[in-house]
Amino acid sequence: AGLGGIGFDTSREIVKSGPKNLVILDRIDNPAAIAELKAVNPKVTVTFYPYDVTVSVAESTKLLKTIFDKLKTVDLLINGAGILDDYQIERTIAVNFAGTVNTTTAIMAFWDKRKGGPGGVIANICSVTGFNSIYQVPVYSASKAAALSFTNSLARLAPITGVIAYSINPGITKTTLVHKFNSWLDVEPRVAEKLLEHPTQTTLQCAQNFVKAIEANKNGAIWKLDLGRLDAIEWTK
Repeated sequence: AGLGGIGFDTSREIVKSGPKNLVILDRIDNPAAIAELKAVNPKVTVTFYPYDVTVSVAESTKLLKTIFDKLKTVDLLINGAGILDDYQIERTIAVNFAGTVNTTTAIMAFWDKRKGGPGGVIANICSVTGFNSIYQVPVYSASKAAALSFTNSLARLAPITGVIAYSINPGITKTTLVHKFNSWLDVEPRVAEKLLEHPTQTTLQCAQNFVKAIEANKNGAIWKLDLGRLDAIEWTK
């Protein structure tokens, strides 16, 4: 989880539930946000590490080793980095898809039961656009579809790796991500305004349902978080 939008509200809800530790990995430090999280539940140790998901698997593994050496065990990885700007094609794919793959690949060095690891849980923040694209932002939609497909495969590999996985797919949520962004080739200059004309949900509603999905801990679940509701999507076999 991170320090922006859905990520911050989710971090707050997680801290309320009382884990021993919460580690925040984000590109930009936000001391005020970290202080707020610590104040929510002083019994939880909240730690921040700077991290850009577009770095190599080797760099990701190096950072994760530092974290595992300190904490000894990590139970849950939330891959939540994301950008919405179809002007930035390569970066959209790098952040929304490749970043999820690389971070997941890196943590397998510590979790994979074939290497003597204890297993773990991965929650990947994808999007409803992964199965119902917003056609004006085809690059973003495709990157989320790729992340969803990757997550579904991870879930089916759980008997081999010992790592379970499920996807978190928010609908339109009032975040800075959707207030101003660019459509692919400017096919719709008013895409942000048009998107917000539809019913939305708050980041808090989304975060509260995210925590419910974490508590359910269902391998292979495709969770749809939309309009303040949490629903399991049945994927056609």
